[in-house]
Amino acid sequence: MRILYFSLGYSTHDYRFLKAISDGGHDVHFVQLEGNRRQVESRSVPENVHQVIWKGGREAFTWSKLPALVLDFKRLLRDLKPDLIHAGPIQTCAFIAVLAGASPLLTMSWGFDLMDDVHKGWMWEFATKYTLKRSTFFTSDANVTKDKAVAYGMNSDKTIVFPWGVNLEHFSKKEERKESEGFVLFCNRSWETRYGVDVLARAFVKVARQREDVRLILLGGGSQGANIRKIFQSGGVDEYVTYGGQISQTELPRWYHMADLYISPSHVDGSSVSLMEALACGLPCLVSDIPANKEWVFENQNGWLFRDGDVDHLAEKILAAMNQREKLPEIGRASRSEAEKRADWKKNAAALMEVYRSLGEKNAH
Repeated sequence: MRILYFSLGYSTHDYRFLKAISDGGHDVHFVQLEGNRRQVESRSVPENVHQVIWKGGREAFTWSKLPALVLDFKRLLRDLKPDLIHAGPIQTCAFIAVLAGASPLLTMSWGFDLMDDVHKGWMWEFATKYTLKRSTFFTSDANVTKDKAVAYGMNSDKTIVFPWGVNLEHFSKKEERKESEGFVLFCNRSWETRYGVDVLARAFVKVARQREDVRLILLGGGSQGANIRKIFQSGGVDEYVTYGGQISQTELPRWYHMADLYISPSHVDGSSVSLMEALACGLPCLVSDIPANKEWVFENQNGWLFRDGDVDHLAEKILAAMNQREKLPEIGRASRSEAEKRADWKKNAAALMEVYRSLGEKNAH
């Protein structure tokens, strides 16, 4: 089939979807809405994927650009004649596709579009409802986002939920670390408001004042960078933090393996891929008690939950984990087991290919 894959930019997730589609024998055409601003994946676009040049892809999306983008997307549909359009997030890429008359359309939620963006204003809510009511099929990576999509008008019979998953061979179980190496916390969420890294920073200050052996690895970056560093510096704990920056997928497992405990303080999420990577690496996980996290982390089994946004509770849970270090290997094994059961990208990508087949058969050349 000829598939038009339409996304905001080019992330690790886009790479994996494009590769799965191409490896499935499909003719893939890749369209980006904000390509230059969102080029965060270091690997080249997978072989046999055609990158499409169009009116979008060079600057940030604004509502004022919508008519021109829709007009040019109509041109793409006429020129390429795709058998299936796979588009998301909902209020940008999928909305443009719907307005251009794309069909059959598989609308894909990226989590933040239904958990956060939909609340930005009336236009975002309108775009959500308009798009979902006109989508042929819907996919997301968590039940919480599927339920929201149905609430906004998506036919529940035309949905599929599957975690995007990880490569279980690449992200494999770590060796048990020696107690003499200190206790290392790890977080690689973006330094943006929705991911709550400032909550972790404040909690770490509290913990480090009680335990000299605690360390923190923070990867990535973002618009909250100055604020987060200020929290560490004013708390006198900056020397205990390792700032790793942007890490390639090739190198990423090594960083997980340096840690004793993975932390995600996110306020909104779908099924977090970094959480699945941590589970696959056999790390106990301490995460905010938002609905999507509760689909993956079970108290005292493969990790712990803390009250979302509660600095004191997070600090308390970190200290509790440090005080039961002897239990961590068993909890880490439960993490790996959970990843093997539900987070295998190879199996989960096969579910997507099945949706493609069912949607594209009627429309195939």
